[in-house]
Amino acid sequence: MLLSKDDFFVLLISIRKEDRMSYNQHLIVLDLDGTLLKDDKTISDFTKQVLSKARQHGHLVMIATGRPYRASRAYYDELNLNTAIVNFNGAFVHHPKDKSFGLFHHPLDLETAKTIIKTCQAFNVSNIMVEVLDDFYLHSFDQVIVDEFLAGQNPIEHGNLLKQLQTDPTSILVHPEEHHVQELRHLLEDAHAEVIEQRMWGAPWNIIEIIRSGINKAIGIQKAAEYYNIPKERIIAFGDEDNDLEMIEYAGQGVAMSNAIEPLKSIANAVTSSNEEDGIGLYLEEALKL
Repeated sequence: MLLSKDDFFVLLISIRKEDRMSYNQHLIVLDLDGTLLKDDKTISDFTKQVLSKARQHGHLVMIATGRPYRASRAYYDELNLNTAIVNFNGAFVHHPKDKSFGLFHHPLDLETAKTIIKTCQAFNVSNIMVEVLDDFYLHSFDQVIVDEFLAGQNPIEHGNLLKQLQTDPTSILVHPEEHHVQELRHLLEDAHAEVIEQRMWGAPWNIIEIIRSGINKAIGIQKAAEYYNIPKERIIAFGDEDNDLEMIEYAGQGVAMSNAIEPLKSIANAVTSSNEEDGIGLYLEEALKL
């Protein structure tokens, strides 16, 4: 059937509008703790409204966190997201609602992991948690850790990690005594620099997270950007800690929170208000003219 002249122009205007939307579409990447989440681990109503408005304008919103999926899923659902998610600082990347995205898992070598566990045990650290995707094992059962880090779920096992661990782990979380943090980090760096990455997160807990070398949030974001066909210059990423360094450097607009560590602020394109002051919402409202 031939289109009338009026129908043709309506179709043309519609196509041009879609082209403009595609051209202006941004990928908004959110770290959780200390960034999207306030100190009480909630998302402010204002920032939630701005993120919803950004999605209504055609922009994509995704999460990139050091947390496992089980401990970030509630926020994914709260924001009603339909995008890929980066967990374990890039060691696990998948799309909860679209299997065609693929599943990317980059675990530590099992023998390397056991050597690291032995080193940490020799330091008499407060605790060690080993994660294999959404399964987790504790050296010593601790109800506070279960409540704060494991969303109230109990570990599969606790006790002798060297005996329990039978497969390559996604990450190792170490909770050292505060006066041992830097000494332990230096020791791990000297012994395993070529095969591991280690980051601090979970303040005020002083948790050292250990994952496979070469893995970071930027790796996961790049996979998502390629999948959604969004160039680097239209990626806006927000972070606050050292596990956000590569992500902030990679993004076209890398934004540090005002509560971020100084090394992150020094490489960021911009610094916004803190996680307690709607930093994400205020920045996006202005940058995307919402």
